[in-house]
Amino acid sequence: MKIGVLALQGAFAEHIAKLNNLGVETIPVRLPRQFAGLDGLIIPGGESTSINNLMVSYRMKSELQKLVEKNFPIFGTCAGMILLAKKVSGNSVETIEAMDIEVRRNAFGRQTESFEAELSIPVLGEKPFPGVFIRAPLIEKVGDSVEVLSRLPDGTTVAARQGKLLVSAFHPELTGDDRFHNYFLEIISGKQ
Repeated sequence: MKIGVLALQGAFAEHIAKLNNLGVETIPVRLPRQFAGLDGLIIPGGESTSINNLMVSYRMKSELQKLVEKNFPIFGTCAGMILLAKKVSGNSVETIEAMDIEVRRNAFGRQTESFEAELSIPVLGEKPFPGVFIRAPLIEKVGDSVEVLSRLPDGTTVAARQGKLLVSAFHPELTGDDRFHNYFLEIISGKQ
């Protein structure tokens, strides 16, 4: 299995390290030709407008949209979730429009309002998952084909799946817990 991590801006190095620790062949993706031969892709957290602008500059966006049309497995965390959403409320960020969700950027406030929370994610087992939220978005609406994977205690949706697309508002790559990345690998291999 070979996984690419979009390495234009943001927390790509942490995802690469996490996957390498799991024994998965991983490459940083900086050019459209590097999508060839991948089994899955992670779009990391960072600044969604910057990542989008770089994807356009490097002619990656249209290639990503073609991958989505082929039901290619993609995991988006934080900014990656924003970029995979069909709609971003109250904002003009252009997205890949892959997943039938509406998200709101910086939903929890500024950097100083970043937080951690123990999350219930039943698909990962009973043990709570450590959610690291940094200037995080949230999912405001989900389409009929979207499965909500996790909510905060107030009901706010923070993780979801649609087919082979997986998103989280939090940063699983910044924790010592490998379960969310393993779940993505199981989606790719057809075990989930």
